[in-house]
Formats: sequence, C-alpha cells, structure tokens
Amino acid sequence: MEAEQQKPQRPRRKAQKRRIDDEAAASAAAAAAAVLSPLGSADADDDNEDDEGSVGPEICCRQSQVAVAREVRTQVDALHHCFSWRHADRATAKRATSVLAELAKNEEMVNVIVEGGAVPALVCHLKVPHMAAAVEEEQQPRPFEHEVEKGAAFALGLLAVKPEHQQLIVDAGALPLLVSLLRRHKNATNSRAVNSLIRRAADAITNLAHENSNIKTCIRIEGGIPPLVELLESQDIKVQRAAAGALRTLAFKNDENKTLIVDCNALPTLILMLRSEDAAIHYEAVGVIGNLVHSSPNIKKEVLNAGALQPVIGLLSSCCTESQREAALLLGQFASADSECKVHIVQRGAVRPLIDMLQSADFQLREMSAFALGRLAQDTHNQAGIAYNGGLLPLLKLLDSKNGSLQHNAAFALYGVADNEDYVSDFVKVGGVQKLQDGEFIVQATKDCVAKTLKRLEEKINGRVLKHLVYLMRVGEKSVQRRVALALAHLCAPEDQRTIFIDNNGLDLLLDLLVSGSSKHQQDGSVALYKLANKAAALSPMDAAPPSPTPQVYLGEQYVNSSTLSDVTFLVEGKRFYAHRIALLASSDAFRAMFDGGYREKDARDIEIPNIRWDVFELMMRVSRSNQ
Repeated sequence: MEAEQQKPQRPRRKAQKRRIDDEAAASAAAAAAAVLSPLGSADADDDNEDDEGSVGPEICCRQSQVAVAREVRTQVDALHHCFSWRHADRATAKRATSVLAELAKNEEMVNVIVEGGAVPALVCHLKVPHMAAAVEEEQQPRPFEHEVEKGAAFALGLLAVKPEHQQLIVDAGALPLLVSLLRRHKNATNSRAVNSLIRRAADAITNLAHENSNIKTCIRIEGGIPPLVELLESQDIKVQRAAAGALRTLAFKNDENKTLIVDCNALPTLILMLRSEDAAIHYEAVGVIGNLVHSSPNIKKEVLNAGALQPVIGLLSSCCTESQREAALLLGQFASADSECKVHIVQRGAVRPLIDMLQSADFQLREMSAFALGRLAQDTHNQAGIAYNGGLLPLLKLLDSKNGSLQHNAAFALYGVADNEDYVSDFVKVGGVQKLQDGEFIVQATKDCVAKTLKRLEEKINGRVLKHLVYLMRVGEKSVQRRVALALAHLCAPEDQRTIFIDNNGLDLLLDLLVSGSSKHQQDGSVALYKLANKAAALSPMDAAPPSPTPQVYLGEQYVNSSTLSDVTFLVEGKRFYAHRIALLASSDAFRAMFDGGYREKDARDIEIPNIRWDVFELMMRVSRSNQ
C-alpha cells in the first residue's frame, strides 16, 4: 500500500488553448489586401484553405495601433450595415471578418480590436440573415454560404485567447450560436465549407472555455457537448481533432461535463482514435481520456473496461512526443486504480518504453515516465520488471535534476524498487546507496522519501541479500567491491560488522579508499569508517566490550597540529604535523601499539607517514581527537 507521505507529485495536466492555424496563404493575402482596397479580393475562393502552415502578411506589424483602431472601426461599421443575403453585403461581411481575424493573430492588437466594438458585430454574423419573404427559401441564392460565419467564429476564437475577453464574448450571446454552428453539417450540401466552419466553431468554444469553469458549465447547459461527441465520428480528420480538442478542455476539472461526455457514448470512438495513424488525432484523444479519468475513479474503470489500456500503451512508442507524454501520464493514473491494473500495464509491455523515455531529451517526457514508473513500482512483480529492464540507473540519474517534481517522481519510483529484496544487491552494485546519500534534494518530500528508501534498504540487509553482497565484495570488480563496502558500512547491522569487515576484508577496502588519489574516495572512506565506529560504540552494554582502563585525555581543539609541548612530529607530504604522545595513546589502539609496543617509532621524535595525503591525515587526527 502506498504511504500517503510517499505519494509522487503528479505532473499537472492542463487544458489547452486551441492552436489556431493560418488556413491559407491566399486567404490571408486577400484579407491583407482588403485593408488597402475597398473591395480587395473579397470574392476570391479559399481554394487553398487547407494548406496549413503558410503564413500571411503580418499587416498589424506594419501599422500603428492608431491605424489599426481606425481599420477596426471601419470593418465593425461594415459588419453593422451588411447583414443580408445580398451578394455585396455578404462579400463585405466576409472581407470584414477576414480582416479582423488577420489583425487578431497579433495578440498585441486584440485589445484594440475589442475596444473598437468588434465582439458584438462578429457575434451578430455567427447567424445567417433572414430570407426574403417574397422568395421561396430553396430558390434564394446564398452567396458565401458558411463563409461569413466561419470568419466570425475564427476571429472570436482569436479574441478569446485573452482570458479577460472570454466572458465579454459569452455575454454578447456567442455560445448558443457557436453550438448551433456545430450542428450545421446535418443539412449542408457543401461539406467542405461546412467542415471548415465547424472546426472554427469548435476552436472558438475551446478558447472560450480555457481554464474558465463558468463558461464550461454554460457550454454544457447550451447543449454543446452532444454535437461535439457526434463530430468525433466525422469523416474529416480536422473536424475530429477540433471536436476532441474542445471536449478535452470541457472535461478538464469539470465533473458534470465529464459525466455527460461519457453518457453521450464518447469512449468507444475516443479509444478508436487512440489507434489513429494521425498523430494529431491520437494526441487529442489521449488528452480527452486523461482529463476524463483524472479524479474520477468510476470513469477510470469505464475507460479500462472499454479497452483503452493497450492502445494507450501503444502510444508510448509513438513518434509524437506529446502523445507519449499524455500516454505515460494516463498510465500513471491507471496504475493508481488497483494492484491488478498495475500488473496488467507491465504485462502488456509498458515498462521498456517508459524506461527509454527516462533518457529522453524532452524534460516533460522524463517527468511523465518517472511518474508512471513510480506508480507501477508499488507492486512487487513490477519492481522486479523495472529493475530487470534497466530502470535503476536512469532513475538514479534523474536525482541530479534541478527540478523538484522530476526528482521526487524518480525518488518515489526508487522507493518502490528498493522494496524487492531480489534487486537490493543490484541497487547497491550500481552505487544507488551513495547516490541517495550524496544527492541534493530540493523539496522536503523528496528528502523524506530518500530517507525512507535508505531505511527500507537497511531492513533488507540480512539473510540471502547480505550473503550476496558479501560475495560481491569478495569477487566483484574493484569498483563494485568498494560500493558494496561503503553501502554496508552505513546499512549493515552492528552484529554483522565483524563478518563483513574483518572476516571478509571489508575494512581493507575502506582503508584503501583513504590512500586513493580521489578526494571523493577519501571522503567516502572516512565517513564510512566513522559510521562503523559509531555503530560499534552504540552496541548495548551487554554486547559491548568493557571500557578501556587507559585514562582518557583531551587536550582540546587548539592543540591539533600545535607545536606547544609537542613531543612527536609526523612528516606527511613533506610537511610537519605536531602531536602529543599522551593524547595519541589515549585516543587510538593503533597509536597505542606504536608508542607502547616494540615498533621502531616508539622513541622517534620524527615519524614519516607515507602513502597518505595531508588533508586526509589531518582529518583523521581531528576525528581521533574528537572521539577522546
């Protein structure tokens, strides 16, 4: 069971503003020309409408705000006076909506456009004019059918990018008209024009609802969710994508909207979309599903029962990094449902791609995969799978991250893996204990998690785990032997010290570190020896040896390397270190043997100490003084 304080930091899932594309170079050029010419090329067809990625002239960058304000007023006046089916009026309305949309692409001009009264004028043109009473509806021509409404929806969607304008657009009556546009495909003859209109309406709804809970609720009340669900089955891929993008936003942090989307039977289609070869389609679909299941256990179960698990796992190998991120996040959410689901995710092949993602150059990809692995690692079988597939090293590497969330998710995953005694030796072998001890962790939750991981490892150092580690310390490569010795110095039980460090030469490995050319090795060895000494001193009175009859002498910090009353000098790297025999006799068995035994140094005034660095020797002498 996951400890509450150990839960990983869930990466935030945000609703997304619809990325409104420039539909055509020709259309943009026509709009720009309209600013300079009374009629421009307003009658031109949008034959190149679907050539995405082309960028029209940035007219607003060449005009001052005063000129833009003047142009906005001109176009707004035109919209107020051309609401009819007359060809000239429709041409004027089309041109005006195109110009306003083109201007609105520059966010710096959005306020100027809104202040110029564009919102009510554009909302008015979301609906079509009334038919002339004297002419039968079927016979009356409809110039630029769907085009004016599309331009108005496009412009309003761009204006809604700024949160402060969202409510203004809604108050002007845009929502019911936009919802009505979503249904226009049912009676349309020109499917291409209608599809383009529907996309613009869906995009406008997405931007209006972005991080605005009230407007999300209003869209549901206006009946906007059922037609959006229907549009998921459109034959036009771009319509599918726009509808999914709107549903994704509407489902974000709105439980009533989530429930209605599911009740409208959106799940089967969304799951089919997960398998689409179009990256934009499966990215939006996995985003909708992710927002539906977030904080909704019942919907999570429905999504799993509908067969979403395998296609979501498949997205981990997508060429679209956005889809990979969403899939990893969604699997993390699935994994928190129950233990059985955790096992199923691993059984179906999620671990290997998730571990590969840990090494991605994309920061968010690493974060999402660490989040998913952290959830999966709370199951014993999954812990083995993560370690066996090479997850330890990349997770340990993420502890070096400067991002607190990424660090914490990696630490939580390691906390899980450390619970499996089959892989404790691997954890130690790759240097995991030193990594946990040396890490600089940003948030307190991560520090607590690391402390609990070290405690968990310490509890496993017994029985067959200890035997395996001792075996590695004898026969492993030198680097592995050192890592094991260092880890055991910190984690082994006091009663196992003799077996590890005397009988199996662990002490020699630690002492070798003191004469290493690496200052890091010297420091690690010194700290490990100090830890061993403290453990030995902490033994209970029944187990501890009787106190030494040798009187304890403490001369004080000021006498460390002081020539005052010094009666022995050590020569280290050509430099003199002044000491006092009485203090050394009292502080160390080794010095006691040197000065009290039969060694030649017994009466020497100067004693050369080879094969040790000055700073290491000084640290050792200070430690020995502090233990007096």
